[in-house]
Amino acid sequence: MKQHEWIAGLDRGLAILEGFDHATPRMTATQAAERAGLTRSAARRYLLTLEHLGYLYRDGKQFGLTPRVLKVGWSYFESAQLPRLLLPFLQRVTARLNESVYVSVLDDHELVFIARNGATHVMTTGFVLGARLQPHLASPGIVLLAHQEPEQVRAWLAQVPLTSFTPYTIMDWQMLYGEIEQARAAGYAVLEQQLQIGVRGIAIPLKNRAGQLVGAMSVSIPIGTESREAALARVLPVLQETANALLNHL
Repeated sequence: MKQHEWIAGLDRGLAILEGFDHATPRMTATQAAERAGLTRSAARRYLLTLEHLGYLYRDGKQFGLTPRVLKVGWSYFESAQLPRLLLPFLQRVTARLNESVYVSVLDDHELVFIARNGATHVMTTGFVLGARLQPHLASPGIVLLAHQEPEQVRAWLAQVPLTSFTPYTIMDWQMLYGEIEQARAAGYAVLEQQLQIGVRGIAIPLKNRAGQLVGAMSVSIPIGTESREAALARVLPVLQETANALLNHL
């Protein structure tokens, strides 16, 4: 982008909004300044402006997000063609497997779920639309990482902080790279109990007719008494058939 086309205030305001997360649901002007790389006085002006616009609320010296922020994010689902195109295909997967199915993409180094279909809107095993997480924690993330340059993946894994969510969460980056290499060779990924006990994820890549990677399609299912091999035999052919059917539409 050319310098004269850049609006610095916009990116700083967005940086303020992106500074809020699960660990920091509310921030003071000092905290916002540190996260957005601003002076305290500048951060405070941005916070007050966003409060005036309805995107933040104020409680003393602290600010927090309001539901209006969701309007910005939800605009993607209202306007983007890909989630709408995918839905009928995902509905067929759910009908055949009686499982919830998702499509996700990488946004920088985060996995984002952009489409889903399931029997219910509230599930104990699954992700909501717009959910974000580190890609190595879910089978679709492993599939998407498998389609990146190996050196880039190694460099990223070497510096990513690994957090344990279950006793089975992989805490060694070399083991994670092994999962990615296996997915690259097999054309699919299976990941178990990384975020939640008793949950298995199976994912495959989604490509367009030019062979370009579009995203990853996955199911998140309870392990129960079903073996890994039985789950693959039941789920993988349906996902692959659906991905092939989508080739002419993506």
